[in-house]
Amino acid sequence: MPQRLHLVFGGELKDPSKTEFENPEDIHVVGMFPDYQSAYDAWKSEAQRTVDNAHMRYFIAHIHRLRDEATEASPTEELGS
Repeated sequence: MPQRLHLVFGGELKDPSKTEFENPEDIHVVGMFPDYQSAYDAWKSEAQRTVDNAHMRYFIAHIHRLRDEATEASPTEELGS
């Protein structure tokens, strides 16, 4: 099975109904996880820890979806090699 990395991060939002951070420089990076279940466990722990702050939100980013190894790289990406 291929590795499917997930990033858990969060911070205080300007408006709890949106996803714009109040202070992007203060985003809390919880960590990178090798599978969804471990990312979910970390996300849940942080979300429960900050449940009293309605503006605080944590997210799981599916890093493995950002790049498909089967798709040919763009010319710009090739410049970095």
